[in-house]
Amino acid sequence: MSGLGLSMKSLRRHRLRTVLAIIGIAISAAMLLDMVMLSGGIEKTFAELLMAKGYQIRLSPKGTLPFDTEATLSAAARTVETLRGDQTIEAAGAVLGTSLYGQAEDSLVTLFGYGIQPEAQGLYWLQQGSDLSPGDTTGVLLSAAAASLLESIIGDTVTLVSRLDPQVVAGAVSREMVVRGLVRWVYDYRGQPSVGTVLPVMQAIAYGGREDRASLILVKARDDHAAAGVAARLRQEFPRLEVYSVADLVLFFKQRLVYFRQLSYILGSISLIVSVLLIATLLTITVNERLGEIATLRAIGIGRSTIVRQILIEGAVLTGIGAALGMVLGLGTARYLDSILTSFPGLPAAFSFFVPRRESLATAGLVLLLSGSLAGLYPAWLAARAPIAATLRSEAT
Repeated sequence: MSGLGLSMKSLRRHRLRTVLAIIGIAISAAMLLDMVMLSGGIEKTFAELLMAKGYQIRLSPKGTLPFDTEATLSAAARTVETLRGDQTIEAAGAVLGTSLYGQAEDSLVTLFGYGIQPEAQGLYWLQQGSDLSPGDTTGVLLSAAAASLLESIIGDTVTLVSRLDPQVVAGAVSREMVVRGLVRWVYDYRGQPSVGTVLPVMQAIAYGGREDRASLILVKARDDHAAAGVAARLRQEFPRLEVYSVADLVLFFKQRLVYFRQLSYILGSISLIVSVLLIATLLTITVNERLGEIATLRAIGIGRSTIVRQILIEGAVLTGIGAALGMVLGLGTARYLDSILTSFPGLPAAFSFFVPRRESLATAGLVLLLSGSLAGLYPAWLAARAPIAATLRSEAT
């Protein structure tokens, strides 16, 4: 009988024990997989989110991150014009983010407003209707949540209000806009009611049209590989602005969420240790129960290497079955945990903490299988060094 056959026969002798061990390994494997997905998933999904529309560089007010504060940069139009004249830059567009209100029957609802330059926007995907044109001063784009709050559809007229006076509950600036389309904003959190107009309109709503300000400027380099070099050059050309490449923003993000990565390392290590101890304990008990059988096999000429190989195969079989079940369990729990974590306020709806990737599955499976196989070394050593004569005499008595 082959080593695999002998191993399976040995595991079937104590089916309940084997099943419980496999369940334990599956739980540990699921935790290990989730932690591997968490450790690499956060930065990967954030980088993908930043590159969703292909803009690799952001310019923001000095000392701030994009949309991290309410600070704005001045002379936005002149800065954008300068950037568009750069031969290494394919597109550049300013964005203004501000809070405003929308008229819904007899009440006002709070909205978030984006002022964008439609010819160079990296903030939304059009889902229904038509996009804005650069000169469209009467059109507005709504998110699904905003359309629901304002009870509006494409073609309706909505009233946007800003600079609300709390004493008279009236806005200093009020504009009637026609809904052109429904969009999905890249960085909106779940259920965020957002609206978008061309930049001059949003500037007029926010500042009465007196200031050419923006929250950030998006820049797309012609060559993705040259984006870091373009960002470095822009830092010298615009010393009063912060210039970030996607790599820079990912680094800042990793520093802010370093505790998630540390947690994943700790829990992943614990799950791996538990799996190794569980397999080693089960195999050690099995070897101690089978010492007489092992001594008999040795006595009839079965070599130590064959005994050792059988024990290691048992460990690999336990690990393989447990890991396969753990992968399924891990993907299910990752989806559930991700739904909890991404419900935190302020996180973009497109963000994900647990990203199931082929590399994650392969890494978790390989590490677990290798560790499970190594867990059988000590039991295999016990089986190989058992004295034949003394063991047979002890079994006989």
